[in-house]
Amino acid sequence: MALAANAHGRVCTLSSRPPTPFGSRSMVTMPGHHVQAPFAVRATAERATWLPGLDPPAYLDGTLPGDYGFDPLGLGEQPEDLKWYVQAELVHCRFAMAGVAGILGTDLIRVSGLGNLPVWFEAGATKFDFANTTALFFVQLLLMGFVETKRYMDFVSPGSQAKEGTFLGIEASLAGSQPGYPGGPLFNPMGLAKDIENANEVKLKEIKNGGWQWLLCLALLCKRL
Repeated sequence: MALAANAHGRVCTLSSRPPTPFGSRSMVTMPGHHVQAPFAVRATAERATWLPGLDPPAYLDGTLPGDYGFDPLGLGEQPEDLKWYVQAELVHCRFAMAGVAGILGTDLIRVSGLGNLPVWFEAGATKFDFANTTALFFVQLLLMGFVETKRYMDFVSPGSQAKEGTFLGIEASLAGSQPGYPGGPLFNPMGLAKDIENANEVKLKEIKNGGWQWLLCLALLCKRL
C-alpha cells in the first residue's frame, strides 16, 4: 500500500487486492471514493498433472506427449532411460490398439457367420490346416525379431533405417525423422502428421487412445477370468 497525491492535491491510497481467479487488480482508494483501475493481470494457468496440486518431477517438464507428471517410481529419472520408456509406451499402445481391433474384429466375423474363427482366448490352441503350430511360431519369431531389431537400431541411431539399402528396398516409404514414427506413405498413408516434429496433438491422441485400449484389454481379460 502506498500514498500518492492526485492532480487536485488530495491524498489517495494505492493498494492491491489479493489475486482473483482472473488475476490481480490494482485499486485506487480516495477519501470517500472507491475506484477500481480498468486493467487486470491474468494469472498463469497451472500445468495439468495426473494428481491436482502435485508437483511433477523436474525431468517431466510437460514437453512429451501425454506427460502429466506420472512417474511415482522415478523410472525415467535418467535421460536415456526416459527415451527408452517413451518408445516402450508408444509400442505398447500400438499393440493394445491392434489387439483390441483383432479381438473385436474376429468376434464380429464369428458371430455374424462370415467365418468360422475361434474365440480370441482360444486362438492359441487352434490347429490350422495351412501350417502347424511349430512353423507358425518360428515364422512369427523371425518376422517379429527382424522388425524389432530394426526398430531398436533406429532408436540407437535415428534415421539410419531410412537409408538406401537398409530396409529391403522400401526405405523411401520410411520418411520419419523420429524414433517410433517412421511416417511415409506406408505408415502414414493419409498424411495426418506430415510434420512429425510439431505433430504434438496427433501424438497425444495416439497415446490417449492406446491408454484406453490397455484398459479395454484388461477388462476383456477380467471378463474371461
